[in-house]
Amino acid sequence: MTEPVARPLARLRDVELTRLRRVGAKRGEELASLGLHSVLDLLAYYPRTYLDTTRRADLDELAVGDQVAVMGEVRRVSARRTRQGRALVQMVIDDGSGSLEVVYFNQPWRERQLSVGSQVLLFGTVGDYRGTRQMTNPVTDVLVGADPAESKRRVGRLVPVYPTSERLSLSSWEIGELVEESLRRAGPMEDPWPAWVRQDHGLLGRTEAMWAIHAPRDRQERQAARERLAFDELLRLQLALALRRRHVEQAGHGVAHRADPRVADGGPRSRDGASLVAQLLERQPFTPTSAQRRVLAEILADLAAPVPMHRLLQGDVGSGKTLVATAALAAAVDGGYQAALMVPTEILAEQHLASLRRDLGDLVRPDTSTLEGRRTIDVRLLSGRLGAAARRATLADLAAGRVDVVVGTHALLGEHVEFSHLGVVVIDEQHRFGVDQRAVLRDKAWGSRAGVVDPDLLVMTATPIPRTAALALFGDLDRSIIDEMPAGRVPITTEWATTTEGADEAWRRVRNEVAAGRRAYVVCPLVEQTGHVEAAGAVAEFERLSAGELAGLTLGLAHGQMPAAQRDEVMADFRSGRVQVLVATVVVEVGVDVPDATVIVIEDAWRFGLAQLHQLRGRVGRSSQPSWCYLLGEAPSSDAQRRLEALVASTDGFALAEVDLDLRGEGAVLGSRQRGRSDLRLASLVDDGDLVQRANEVARALVATGEADGDSVREELALLGEDVDYLFKS
Repeated sequence: MTEPVARPLARLRDVELTRLRRVGAKRGEELASLGLHSVLDLLAYYPRTYLDTTRRADLDELAVGDQVAVMGEVRRVSARRTRQGRALVQMVIDDGSGSLEVVYFNQPWRERQLSVGSQVLLFGTVGDYRGTRQMTNPVTDVLVGADPAESKRRVGRLVPVYPTSERLSLSSWEIGELVEESLRRAGPMEDPWPAWVRQDHGLLGRTEAMWAIHAPRDRQERQAARERLAFDELLRLQLALALRRRHVEQAGHGVAHRADPRVADGGPRSRDGASLVAQLLERQPFTPTSAQRRVLAEILADLAAPVPMHRLLQGDVGSGKTLVATAALAAAVDGGYQAALMVPTEILAEQHLASLRRDLGDLVRPDTSTLEGRRTIDVRLLSGRLGAAARRATLADLAAGRVDVVVGTHALLGEHVEFSHLGVVVIDEQHRFGVDQRAVLRDKAWGSRAGVVDPDLLVMTATPIPRTAALALFGDLDRSIIDEMPAGRVPITTEWATTTEGADEAWRRVRNEVAAGRRAYVVCPLVEQTGHVEAAGAVAEFERLSAGELAGLTLGLAHGQMPAAQRDEVMADFRSGRVQVLVATVVVEVGVDVPDATVIVIEDAWRFGLAQLHQLRGRVGRSSQPSWCYLLGEAPSSDAQRRLEALVASTDGFALAEVDLDLRGEGAVLGSRQRGRSDLRLASLVDDGDLVQRANEVARALVATGEADGDSVREELALLGEDVDYLFKS
């Protein structure tokens, strides 16, 4: 007998659900409202949970505390509101041996779903209410139209429970029947990965996994199916990233900069004199940490290679990423190329402009022949705030090659921005920009006067990213991590104040530090306080503190709704010391570097995310002076409490990033930064770190050995139901 031909799973996308026996026009509309249009959609519509009916019990056997499945006929249904206004639906079921009361809180639609005479399958814990056995909010499956023999199929097994909607007549059981029909009619499914992948990693075949995720015989089989299908999701993403990386390496024409990795350790000087990078390092008032030197050597080695650099630089707040990035910019100029630094905010751009002019402005070029004999390094700003005349002049000089380093915001992406010979691009706070924006800036090097080249790309972030999330987000980039803080830094003392006495202590600390010649931040979650939200507004708090706890001190106010020039003036006064206490919103979250600031008070701290709190705390502790961070306000939820407790317990950004991932889940961490990247239906970055690593290794191996090509991977990526063309952009 001939073996049935295995079909690629993606082909099932062309099979409409109306081809199934039990799907007519009305049911097709209901399925479409759940996002289910094809057989592939249905097979990838995984159960949200399972009813463990292997522990089914008769109603007369139930004891308080039992967690079991029960089945019975609905004898009575009623609905009312509690004194607190909550919807309450009560039901009584009977299975011939006894009866059980069931209650549903805040599920008013249950009254419509549950009809007298219908069969229901419940899974939950038996409780006691005034001496009566009761189940509260159990997982419920209504056996619509199922005869007794059919209903018995649901006991003694794991019954899948599918997401549905109270607005639909379509039950979880009916979805399950359609899934089983689809599985039977689909037959064997082609396994896209080479046999060694399944063998080396102990994975089920795809057909077996599909059956086992929808109709598992036991929990072990269900877990094996989940592992295989979650691995598929992760491998698709890792393959896309690996293929894009290979495309850049093969199609890109990189710049082999005159960069020597040995310079990072005080290495050789060229015969023409010290390179700009060597001069930069020699002029620093401190000795770079071993982590800075290691990372700089990695970057300089990339710059010296003819293949375009694609590297992610991670480092905790205050770890010294700016020096490393400045060295990369200097290496570009050293070889006669231009460099660009893109940042997310105007404030950060202007701060970088000042520091780059300070660090690079008076360095001496060892070789001036390529840049018309000029010996100074021209660093310019390009932002939306620039006046028309200054903007025209900067654009003209940039296109003519007279600008060496340009610092800018999104304005660098403008269609009128042209470079003469762009060699290095650095993007700060990478999480604020997406793949498309990176590509736009990188593509500006093509067709420049220096020829068709791909500039070297360094993206950096001060927001620590958990390792598994970094692989999922940045699998196409090499990673460098600065995991060491500069010498002399004193750990920040973090205290959480929930009482008036605790807040008073925070304000005393502010006054004491200001009296000692240092400065303080007060951060509020809002600009203006509203009647709908009880939270500190920066404007009101500025006025209250000026007349109250901080009376007599010089306070400044900064928030995003102020005119830019006015906000910049306040920030400059704070840096100089003319303003002693800065009351602000999150405009100070990143990039504001005031070493003399030693106290930060964060009001209504529970309103901020953990990563944001860690960034805000990083505004202090930037010198050898002791520093303090005070978190004010009670936490209204357990998650908020965990965030604040974690911040008090640790100053390690990478450890906090793991807590943040656990609290928020990968959907919030990945967000919309990359389209399609958060579409993980089974895989979890919280729980599947090992799978992510294995998928990354397999993807690199498949691409390196030529066992994966763009066309086959595109078909696999189609399973995500997303536009994946962006994954193949250079």
